[in-house]
Amino acid sequence: MMTMGGGDSDLRKPTNFSAGPLSRRRSWCCSFAVPPASPDALSISSRNHIQAKSHSQQQRPKLGPKSVPCSPQSSKSPLNIVGRIDPRRILSPGRVSPIDSDLTIDTMQETETTHEEEDPVVVDSSPSLRSESFRAPKIEVTVSGPGSDSGSGSGYDARLSLKGRNGGVLVLELSSEVLAANSEVFAGLIVEDKKCSSLGLKKNTCRIEVCDVENLGVFRDTVELMFEGSDGIIKKFMKMGVYRAIDVLEVAAGIKFSRAVLSCLKYLEAVPWTEDEEEKLRRLLAIHNFDDAATSEILARFNSNETENSQDSLSKKLVWSITSCSDVNPRNELRSLVKGLLCKSSVYEKEQPEINKEEIYRAGKCCVDSLAKLFEEGSRGSSKKEKPLIESISREVENINWLLEIMIDWEIAEEFVEIWGKQRKLVEMHENVSPMVRYEVSRVTGAIFIAMGKRRVQCGGEARAGLVEAWFKPMLVDFGWLQRCKKGQDMREVEEGMGQTLLTLPVKQQYQVFMEWFRWFSKHGTECPNLSKAFQIWWRRSFLRGVESSSCR
Repeated sequence: MMTMGGGDSDLRKPTNFSAGPLSRRRSWCCSFAVPPASPDALSISSRNHIQAKSHSQQQRPKLGPKSVPCSPQSSKSPLNIVGRIDPRRILSPGRVSPIDSDLTIDTMQETETTHEEEDPVVVDSSPSLRSESFRAPKIEVTVSGPGSDSGSGSGYDARLSLKGRNGGVLVLELSSEVLAANSEVFAGLIVEDKKCSSLGLKKNTCRIEVCDVENLGVFRDTVELMFEGSDGIIKKFMKMGVYRAIDVLEVAAGIKFSRAVLSCLKYLEAVPWTEDEEEKLRRLLAIHNFDDAATSEILARFNSNETENSQDSLSKKLVWSITSCSDVNPRNELRSLVKGLLCKSSVYEKEQPEINKEEIYRAGKCCVDSLAKLFEEGSRGSSKKEKPLIESISREVENINWLLEIMIDWEIAEEFVEIWGKQRKLVEMHENVSPMVRYEVSRVTGAIFIAMGKRRVQCGGEARAGLVEAWFKPMLVDFGWLQRCKKGQDMREVEEGMGQTLLTLPVKQQYQVFMEWFRWFSKHGTECPNLSKAFQIWWRRSFLRGVESSSCR
């Protein structure tokens, strides 16, 4: 208690309002509350309260040696829990209220005597830090041999010291009988230790040291499973989760704790895994040789012997199923799914075999042939309604663009560009079909121009010339519709790709193409792609630099 000077000393003196033993001295703490009033200002009710309190202390019976109020030893519970809380103790945040005990000096001496006479009760009311030490559950173990000092009859006759790879030490007090019964590795170490002990070289307490432990907590959890039954081990795994259970499985396999290994494999087989957990478990099973009967069901979830043989046929079935799907929403979802599976940049790329190029080309050629048949129906004025015709053509165009994206990703789109450049029949029918139908075909040409402008497709000169010769004029005609119905295409990228592709042609062909664009742009303006940048480059290359080179000669 703090010592106060000056006028505050009067507050510490007992107030002699009645004869009897000394009453409890009042004290006050440092807080934001108002300081207590002086003794002269005490009210009559306060004096009566002090007198009554002093009188009750005179009549209080003397406490016996086995009954100490507010003492943990007086509680019947084996744990160190306070059985009765002082009713005067008020716990409030931001306030400290020191309260002197009401016990007299005689009672305090009796309390000290009681603590000396009572037998010590060894109970861990608050477990020790896990990072420092651990004591296993108490197990009745009969230790044979005279003069044994193993745990003083408590069953803890083994001390397991774990040293972490990155520092830190964990000491476990255990039963050597439990260790030997659950782990073949520890059983051998305990036998060697007992041999040294019988020769008088060591004490009876078995001491085992494990160095270079990667994770002390995981090793501790594994050892704790030795004191659980089979059902208890499964429940422990359910609480710790798959990722932690795989770590425990690795430690259990290292110390040959077969009961934990079998229980962990049984648990892992019954629960789903994330991809990270799957990879971690796959690596662990490749390192350790587990029982085939225990791991057969888990290995069956990884792969099958038929998977590699049917990879090509499965991809073929997926592609053909999507291209023949008539419902829009499922088709779009499946396209996104299969594209993510087949693309090289996919997160599912795990030693993925090469895609079957011939099957992709065959599917693309089938879509192009179907598109030509639909155009033929539209050009000759078929009785089929216009809306279903538009939907059918749009579906085939989306299928072609989807396959083209897969080809570009696998760098096998060059041959398809040649196929698209040779569709003379489709180009001839283009002029005879309604603009709201035919512009869909130019979306394929636009996707090819974008890929070539970004250097993702490297075609030969003949393929580039055939593409421009066949589809450049239809692109000029349909560009207005493409601007109004973009459907995900960036028209700036289309214009940039067209200009870059034209600049790769021979100069003579560039002259014909750019002059045709110039005449078309002068008539239709914004309904025509803006190739001004590419036109300027062509002009400088053809005339200005040509004059400079001739003058230099």
